[in-house]
Amino acid sequence: MEKKWWKSGIVYQCYPKSFQDSNHDGIGDIRGIIDRLDYLEDLGVDVLWICPVYKSPMDDNGYDISDYYHVDESFGTDEDLDLLITEAGKRGIKILMDLVVNHTSDEHVWFQEALKDPQSEYADYYVFKEGADGGPPNNWRSYFGGSAWEKAGDNRYYLHAFSKKQPDLNWENPKLREEIYKMINYWLDKGIGGFRIDAISNIKKNFEANNFEPDGEDGLCFVGKGIANQPGIEVFLSELKERTFQPHNSMTVAEANVPDYLLDQFIGDNGFFSMVFDFSYADIDIPQTGEWYKPSNWTLKDLKHNIFHSQLETQKRGWGALYLENHDQPRSVNKYLPQGEINYHSITMLASLFMLLRGTPFIYQGQEIGMCNIPMDSMDDYNDPATKDQYQRAVEAGMSPEQAFKLAGKRSRDNSRTPMQWSNEKNAGFSDADKTWLKVNENYPEVNVECELKDDKSVLNYYKKLIQLRKSGEYKEILTEGEFIPADTEDENVIAYRRVTAEGEILAIHNYQNREAKMVLEGSWENILSNYGEMKLEGDRVLLRAYEALAVGRK
Repeated sequence: MEKKWWKSGIVYQCYPKSFQDSNHDGIGDIRGIIDRLDYLEDLGVDVLWICPVYKSPMDDNGYDISDYYHVDESFGTDEDLDLLITEAGKRGIKILMDLVVNHTSDEHVWFQEALKDPQSEYADYYVFKEGADGGPPNNWRSYFGGSAWEKAGDNRYYLHAFSKKQPDLNWENPKLREEIYKMINYWLDKGIGGFRIDAISNIKKNFEANNFEPDGEDGLCFVGKGIANQPGIEVFLSELKERTFQPHNSMTVAEANVPDYLLDQFIGDNGFFSMVFDFSYADIDIPQTGEWYKPSNWTLKDLKHNIFHSQLETQKRGWGALYLENHDQPRSVNKYLPQGEINYHSITMLASLFMLLRGTPFIYQGQEIGMCNIPMDSMDDYNDPATKDQYQRAVEAGMSPEQAFKLAGKRSRDNSRTPMQWSNEKNAGFSDADKTWLKVNENYPEVNVECELKDDKSVLNYYKKLIQLRKSGEYKEILTEGEFIPADTEDENVIAYRRVTAEGEILAIHNYQNREAKMVLEGSWENILSNYGEMKLEGDRVLLRAYEALAVGRK
């Protein structure tokens, strides 16, 4: 593959509402991000992905956009965003904005016009259908629960794959597509590096089947069966790339659950995007039905298989995006590590496991200091609509309110949206307001940036070592371009793999358990990085301590 600027980059995802409050209202803002750019530069960040800051009623925290061209006043001004792009650029950091074009807010002027006049041109900007048998057009269930159709007249319904305040756009309409391309190029012309593209695999709809076999107690069927990766989507995605991303040499990462057979189209040499996120290991804790409250009972063997499969299939075809966390996931330490075994060594082992894989690493705010899930007191503490839906569905399925609360909260998206923990000051240094928009995790006096910067043996300083290993030194090229090759291990709880080029190789070993293990280490190797410091050898074997991460190299 041709070398691209984003292949060697480190991406940091910022959830603006929770990153830094600069105007004392308890809500993070763009000026707050600017205030923390020096921290990001010191961390080693090359690309800053910011979640939506466009005008929005905030039904889904900004993913319901009412105006694509202007900043929502809760985050600041248009001038603030221009300043962020400029100031980040001075530090060698490119801005990656969130692109949400599967739907808009129901308060967008297009939709308001479509509601006023069913015959207007804007009515064809959205997906409207006639009802059937006195009810919705079909039995699709939205991603957030309940019917994916909302009534908008006597027998007129509009589709919303997500919240009813997020009507789906009609990509079949060429006028609509032109509006989208115009908006995308407006932002790219400002000098941003590219986009993270939200829910893009849903833009092609399949209405051939009026109803699907129900897959839940509600008699509805998961909407993804009719709108995810449908035949014909490639026409839209090719045009999107050619009209916007390609002329600007943009970095694009798609939120698209892409089956292996489509990877060539999506991320190949002439693919639609630079990379896609892989959901096979990120959503390993969710059953295929999408019900959080039902345990998937995943095993370490499953996790290893999914990671290795993703790496092998992706490198055959293109480039991947590596991630442990994002704004739609709970905290990785709670998801991937046993309760009671979350500590410095297990957290840094997890960091090494992902950061040394092939692909561009995405670090979500707070991940680099080991932030954890938040214990909430009641459902009233939650902001996330998906969490509230999962709770309700669990109760309707026969669970007690206490069980439903515990299980829905375990995977709540609000776990990753709590305010960033900067210091042990009021509200973790995020804001000096009396009340923050979402509760601050009570562990902030121990888990925060300020105290971890001072501790050589902290999660934050270990992340900095991993980042520098990828960005500089004699093994940089191997970690960027090196082929991923699984390595054999005697112990099934040890995950090991090699990164190989013609110039040398790295062997990354991860003891994913709270006991010692051994692994054969043939030949001569240099200890590059370990979360224990020195490597322990016993003859031709390396002794791996509990949750040890070890990277060795040779040329």
